[in-house]
Amino acid sequence: MATKITFLGHATFKIQTATGLKILIDPWVNNPQAPDEKDLGPYDFILVTHAHGDHLGDVLEVAKRGGEVVAIHEIQQYLLAKGLGNVTGMNIGGTYHTQGLRFTMVPALHSSSIQEGDKIIYGGEACGFVIRTEDGLSVYHAGDTAVFGDMRLIGELYHPDVALLPIGDHYVMGPKEAAYATGLINPAKVVPMHYGTFPALTGTVDDFRDFLERMAPGVEMVALAPGESLTVGK
Repeated sequence: MATKITFLGHATFKIQTATGLKILIDPWVNNPQAPDEKDLGPYDFILVTHAHGDHLGDVLEVAKRGGEVVAIHEIQQYLLAKGLGNVTGMNIGGTYHTQGLRFTMVPALHSSSIQEGDKIIYGGEACGFVIRTEDGLSVYHAGDTAVFGDMRLIGELYHPDVALLPIGDHYVMGPKEAAYATGLINPAKVVPMHYGTFPALTGTVDDFRDFLERMAPGVEMVALAPGESLTVGK
């Protein structure tokens, strides 16, 4: 069997591995782009790249249906205080080995905080995840980030088969920067995300495609509409 990656809008993805494990990344399942039929789980694992509401999202609702949340230490502590019991904390550079999977937390250049009323709660550092499945497939979800030179190290160390990269601009890197990042990472396929959800996110797939043709011509771009899936395998 192959691994199935389904785009659920904004930066939210569902990954079903070859053995049937279900992973949700950045659980804002009720985002404005989400498919009409919301998949609230249960999931086996729920990964959170940072604490902003458009990524931490519906984690409390989803996790209560089942699943282990994996997040940076500060978000883990926040969710434990909110009553979630099955939360694993980790930090950038580490790898969590579980059920034949490897979740490696890698850097991202972004802020991370939780707003509750007029109070801002520190959410630790923003991150990305490299997910390596039971059959050796490598998927890199960059989270919210700018381009940075050490993306080349992520490519050299983990050899992503698929990279999920933000292209929206304003709050994250835009199409030109994302295309340059693709060249640094050198995945087989790249899937754009985090664009068009809000007016400020002006980056487009067409612009991304144009920059890719110049900066990373050997990488296949796969633009998924919300609800669409990419099937990949080793």
